[in-house]
Amino acid sequence: MTVRLAFLGLGAIGRPMAGHLARQFALTVWNRTPSRAAVFAAAHAGVRVAATPREAVTGAAIVVTCLPTSHEVLGLLDGPDGLLAGLERDALFLDCTSGDPENSVRIAARVAARGIAFADCPVSGGTNGAAAAALTVMVGGDPATFERARPVLACFGKRIEHLGPVGSGHAMKAINNALLAVNILAFGEGFSALARAGVPARKAVEVLNASSGRSFVTEGLVPDRVLTGAWPNTFRLALLEKDVRIAVGFLEAQGIRSPLLHLAGELMARCRATLGEDADYLEAIRLQERESGVEIRG
Repeated sequence: MTVRLAFLGLGAIGRPMAGHLARQFALTVWNRTPSRAAVFAAAHAGVRVAATPREAVTGAAIVVTCLPTSHEVLGLLDGPDGLLAGLERDALFLDCTSGDPENSVRIAARVAARGIAFADCPVSGGTNGAAAAALTVMVGGDPATFERARPVLACFGKRIEHLGPVGSGHAMKAINNALLAVNILAFGEGFSALARAGVPARKAVEVLNASSGRSFVTEGLVPDRVLTGAWPNTFRLALLEKDVRIAVGFLEAQGIRSPLLHLAGELMARCRATLGEDADYLEAIRLQERESGVEIRG
């Protein structure tokens, strides 16, 4: 408990991540909604709540951010109460936000000018993976920074992979989530047609999962959430739509044509506009059901 760590962003994923870190470090937390930070501290002995980002990181050897987008991270850097006003020279800055590569490079340059090491470290595995400390962590940064970061990331990550220079982690996460969106959209379309044709949904899912078209969506999500009609809120569709936009921008920056992901982005944007900012990401399937006049249930 001698190493001080600051954690900023206690959302659905960040909260359990910070909980694991609280067992290993002297933890200070900050959240844009102060009541969330107060509730978290009440549940974890020894955790201190900071009133500002500057207060959170002052004296911290390690800083972890877990915010909705890179723009929120950039927005915390400046000003008298910002991160740059409090970050210690030689500190380690780990950004677990599902951000974008371009802004990761920008943030890294800003903090490097103060002698601070930076790595983008987005995670995958959802709230269940975060609670179980079984997340996949995708890291972009120089090798020395990765080695410094690994013991911290191991507190909540099961698979921790160094993918290249700064921005590589966020690029990987965006592509991963874009492919997740494609699978969700394709499942909704295909299985709406099967339901209308009278094919039993549960049997069809079982056949699919024993065949070549299976995916994480059909194996890990559909049986428990779609066939049951449970529809829990675990990850906002708005954030998945944002990740698809990041992926499309990344492909464009690399000079790669991406007609499929462009279309997926347009469809996810329509789902977001129709379903609202609080909808769960699997409700894209629910919208397809509604528009097709069917239900995909077991």
